[in-house]
Amino acid sequence: MPGGRPLKRSLTLSGHPTSVSLEPEFWDAFRAIAAERGVPLARLAADIDAARGPERGLASAIRVFVLQQAQRGAGQPPL
Repeated sequence: MPGGRPLKRSLTLSGHPTSVSLEPEFWDAFRAIAAERGVPLARLAADIDAARGPERGLASAIRVFVLQQAQRGAGQPPL
């Protein structure tokens, strides 16, 4: 359902459990990107987590990552 409330999911990043809340559309796109790359969702999340700055939370970093991938797919330059 578009515009759904954020859903909390548990992930293990670098051996540590964490939870991330994203809207269903972002979860769907994030899963699709992981599948396209042939990596587990937790691995992709760990890579994003390692690359993000301290000023950005993990959920926000994932949303920006998904947006950038969509922009690349549409032939637009990333933000």
